[in-house]
Amino acid sequence: MGWHGHLTLNYRHEAPRTVVHDRHDGPLRVLASLHPEGPGVCHHVLVHPPGGIVGGDRLDIAVHVGPQAHALITTPGATRFYRSAGDTAEQHLVARLSPQARLEWLPLETIAYSGTRSVNHLRFELAPGAEMIGWDLLALGLPASNEPFVQGSFEQQIELPGVWLERGVLDAQDPHTARLLDSPLGWNGRRVLATMWWGSGEALAPAQREALLDAARQCIEASPLRDQAGVTAADERLVVLRTLAERTEPAQALLAAVWAAWREVGWGLPACPPRVWKT
Repeated sequence: MGWHGHLTLNYRHEAPRTVVHDRHDGPLRVLASLHPEGPGVCHHVLVHPPGGIVGGDRLDIAVHVGPQAHALITTPGATRFYRSAGDTAEQHLVARLSPQARLEWLPLETIAYSGTRSVNHLRFELAPGAEMIGWDLLALGLPASNEPFVQGSFEQQIELPGVWLERGVLDAQDPHTARLLDSPLGWNGRRVLATMWWGSGEALAPAQREALLDAARQCIEASPLRDQAGVTAADERLVVLRTLAERTEPAQALLAAVWAAWREVGWGLPACPPRVWKT
């Protein structure tokens, strides 16, 4: 029998603060609400005390951000999908943003261990006027420890309904997976893939969309990953950045740089990195 965890976060704006009501069941919770940049933005660190997700575990996270509220959610360390004896490990996030709500979904990396059987689904529903910054940083195996991803499977889905649906399944036993990971038309031998997006519940103004693209391109040009990174506006409500890397650290540094630039360009807010990123 696996361990099932449920966490519900309801953010609301009570001028001038963003406050939250949370409810949890099982090994999943948030630490105390923090307001390091003023009362309007609520920072939360999402913790999973067991330290990893194994076969049979299921984590369900439901987030609602009310009108005018602004939430930033991160994690204290990597999300680890460990080797499975046969059952699937699952994590499901559904986030709903009301008009004029803002969400920053900024977890640290996800590590898919060799031998895992795991599913990671992320769904973000944005009402008109809502905006978000999100990222996902996926590392396959532990190459630095000579533990490559050679067994198991990892399924991931990122969805902004009506705007963007991305689903991929990496099955280490499928010969096509090896071609995908090693081909220059695929992962090109890298084992870290970072995806970052700015999402909006309505069409971005052309000037704002171009400003977001330009800001990301400037960060990419200054990054050692500039030859493996790119950014595009796949939809009038979406800007997506991707990069490949051999290790998580340079990819994380690029994401953090773009996050800071997008905050300034899109919301007029200076970067306020969560303190847990430095520990």
